[in-house]
Amino acid sequence: MSTPRCFGWRAIGAAAALLARLPQRATLALGTALGVLLRPLLRRRWHVARVNLALCFAAESVAEREQRLHDHQRSLAVALLELLRAWFAPSPTLAGLADVEGLQSLLDAAAKGQGVLLLTGHLMHTELATRFVAEALGAPVGGVVRRYHRHPCLERLLDAARIRRLGPTVGKFDARGMARHLRSGGRLVYSADQDFREGHAFVPFFGVPAATFVGTPQLARAGRAVVRFLSMVRGPDGRYRVRIADPGLDAHLDDPVGFAAQYMAVLEAAVREAPDQYLWVHRRFKTRPPGEGSPYAR
Repeated sequence: MSTPRCFGWRAIGAAAALLARLPQRATLALGTALGVLLRPLLRRRWHVARVNLALCFAAESVAEREQRLHDHQRSLAVALLELLRAWFAPSPTLAGLADVEGLQSLLDAAAKGQGVLLLTGHLMHTELATRFVAEALGAPVGGVVRRYHRHPCLERLLDAARIRRLGPTVGKFDARGMARHLRSGGRLVYSADQDFREGHAFVPFFGVPAATFVGTPQLARAGRAVVRFLSMVRGPDGRYRVRIADPGLDAHLDDPVGFAAQYMAVLEAAVREAPDQYLWVHRRFKTRPPGEGSPYAR
């Protein structure tokens, strides 16, 4: 961050660090106000969200799904501020805000020198959940991240923040780096509900066939890691419940399609706990079985 051309990003980082220090009540209030401002600005994304909600909650009325969209818009705005808290908030700011369940499974794996692949999905505050786990463990928790090669200053800002507050980062296409990290006994958070167009199987997600990456079992085996599921829910009072659970995925490592199906079932159950806190603006169903067109076409 020392090069002059990154000065603007340094200023943005400083402003983000100030926002990250806000009390929780102020963060939630600011998120609510930001949600109102975002509604007219993200029309294309709201279209994607409406399509996803129509597919996943087909039995509900249009009015019920519009209420879900309204709730999601507020949660999305809050989640943007939660990202800043994950990356920049000092530990005292976050103290006492979360209850972390299932930490013992990580401690047991560490005692054996075994890595843990912490699967999650497009739950909107995964990075904040990772921060809470790292704080509770008193040890780093790595993450699989997207690299912004076209924006080196942004990349340096985010990578430095993640490494300082969470743990090491690995690029989403760096399978060897992921395996090395796991083999060294590391913990790695990975949102594997990805649609790579290739290397996928269609498995149900809310009853809709969803193209789901089938290479995750190979990653777990290469890293000699156990698989756990990480989720977090923000309650109405602003407190968080972080859960690390054994979803039974280790039993499916030799069955990639069965693994993908079980993973989607576990993720769906987590989404149903707090539907507004899933990233509905993500085009989860963009790749369709042969003969089906894109549901997002206008």
